[in-house]
Amino acid sequence: GKRLREWMNISPEIFYDPEKIAILPMGFCYPGTGKSGDLPPRPECAEKWRNLLLAHMPNIQLTLVIGKYAQHWHLGNNMKSNLTTTVAAWKNYWPDFIPLPHPSPRNNIWLTKNPWFQNEVLPALKLKISEILDATN
Repeated sequence: GKRLREWMNISPEIFYDPEKIAILPMGFCYPGTGKSGDLPPRPECAEKWRNLLLAHMPNIQLTLVIGKYAQHWHLGNNMKSNLTTTVAAWKNYWPDFIPLPHPSPRNNIWLTKNPWFQNEVLPALKLKISEILDATN
């Protein structure tokens, strides 16, 4: 949560306010551990629950699409060849979606190799979130 809050430039109070922010995982159960981290989310979970839950959130103004599984679900054939090129093409999905890498510390190497993310994507994300929050207050 902390890194994502920093990327969004919001306080913990706003981040955890269910009237302002919704966090909807691709799966609702822990899929277990694989060779290089957690296993992918179980596909039947998103198929069964995701659209149903999203239908109960009619006022979504921006969806942060975090990681390749969420990107595949939300962006489908509009995804690029990999996570990096999808995130780099963020303007293609704007203003409804913004693809992001996972905010895990395990992605520090990715962040170092892709300084454009912090220089270009994060300022736009912070501004958009600020505009949305200001309009709802």
